Amino acid sequence: MASDEPIRRRRRLPRWSDLTDVIDLRTFAPPTTEHRLARARSLGDLRAIARRRVPRAVFDYVDGGAESEISLARARAAYRDVHFHPAVLRDVSQVELGRVLLGKQSELPVVLAPTGYTRMMHHDGEVAVARAAARAGIPYTLSTMGTTSVEDLVAAEPTGRKWFQLYLWRDRAAGEDLVKRALAAGYDTLMLTVDTPVSGARLRDLRNGLTIPPMIGPRTLADMALHPRWWANLLTTDPLSFASFGSWKGTAAELADSLFDPGAGIDDLRRLRDAWPHSLVVKGIQTVEDARMVVDAGADGVVVSNHGGRQLDRAATPLRVLPHVRAAVGDRAEVFVDGGVRSGADVAAAIALGATGVLVGRAYLYGLMAGGERGVDRALDILRTELTRTLRLLGVAEIDALPNGHATLGDPAAGNAQS
Repeated sequence: MASDEPIRRRRRLPRWSDLTDVIDLRTFAPPTTEHRLARARSLGDLRAIARRRVPRAVFDYVDGGAESEISLARARAAYRDVHFHPAVLRDVSQVELGRVLLGKQSELPVVLAPTGYTRMMHHDGEVAVARAAARAGIPYTLSTMGTTSVEDLVAAEPTGRKWFQLYLWRDRAAGEDLVKRALAAGYDTLMLTVDTPVSGARLRDLRNGLTIPPMIGPRTLADMALHPRWWANLLTTDPLSFASFGSWKGTAAELADSLFDPGAGIDDLRRLRDAWPHSLVVKGIQTVEDARMVVDAGADGVVVSNHGGRQLDRAATPLRVLPHVRAAVGDRAEVFVDGGVRSGADVAAAIALGATGVLVGRAYLYGLMAGGERGVDRALDILRTELTRTLRLLGVAEIDALPNGHATLGDPAAGNAQS
C-alpha cells in the first residue's frame, strides 16, 4: 500500500563530474570567429553579428534600399504571404537539392548575386565569396562594380563556376573590353543588368556620407574606435578600388550616374548577344512584356528583380511577378528571381512558384561581414539546412519536383491564396 509520506531526497555536495554533465563548456569558449558563427542559427543571426562587426555606413549600404524602402519591405512581406501545402507519407529519407542551371549542375538552386564594392564589407571580398561558392558547388557572379578583376578572381579561385555581371556603360568600348576579358578568363554566363539608367536614391548612404572608398573625417574617427579591426584590415591591405576602371572619390550614386547610359536600348542587348557565345541572362525584369522582349532578343534567362529594392521604390515585388513571367516565357528561357530571400524556406517558395533558381545577395554579405569567407560558408550551410528541412516537411524528395502545387502566394489585399 502506497505511503502518504512525501519522498525526501538526501542532499549532498555536488561532484565535479556532476557539473560537467550539465554545463555546456562550449558557451564559455573564447569569442573566436568559429564560435561566433556557430551561434548563428539563421541568416537573421548573421545579420545581427554583421551589424556589430562593421561600421554603420557599410552595414547600411548592404542592408538598405531606395527612398522610403517600401519595395524592400514588400519583398519580405511577399514571402510571409506564401502558403505551403505539404504532402504526407512520402519517402523523404534522401533529399536531392541539386538542379541544372543554364546547362550545368548546381548543388543548390542558388546563385550568389553580383554585389559592388565587396571588399568594403570584408578585406578578402570577392575572392572569399567565390571560394565559398566553389565549395558549395554553386555559381558566383562577379560584378562590374567589383573590387577584384575578372582575371584575379579566376587566379585566386580557379575551380568554381563563375558568371560575370555587366552594366551598359556610356563608354561602350570599355564595356566591350570587359566582355572580352570575361570570355577569355573562362566565365560561362554573362548577366546584363538593365534597371539602372540612373542610380536610385539610397537615403541611408546619403545620410551616412558614404564614399567609395570610405573617407576619414570627424564622424569616421569615432566609428574607428568602435570597429578597430575593420579599419585595421582596410588600412593594411591593398587599397579599396574598383577593378574594372580607375579610382573614384565620390558617392556610389554619383559614380553610377557618371558611368551608366540612360540611352541604352534593346539593340544593345542584340549586339551583346552576337558578341557573347555562352549563356546570356538579363537581370532587372519587372514586367511580362519586358521578359518576352529580351527573350525574343536572344536572352537564355531572365532575373525577375527590382535590384533588391535599391532602385525604384514601390516597384513591383519580384516574387509576385515571378509566376506571370514564368507563364509568359514558358520553356524558352530560364527564370530566376531575387529580392527578400532570407531563408531556405524562401528558396523553396520561389522554386515552387516557378523559379529555375534564386539569386541571393544580402544573405551572403551578412555572412561575409560577420566572418569573412567562413561567414559565407555559414550562410550557405544555413540555407542548405533550411532548404533540406523544408523539402522534407513538404513531402518532396527532390527540388525538381517542387513546382507541383506545393506553394501558393496569398493576395495581400483580399487575403486569399492564388495559384
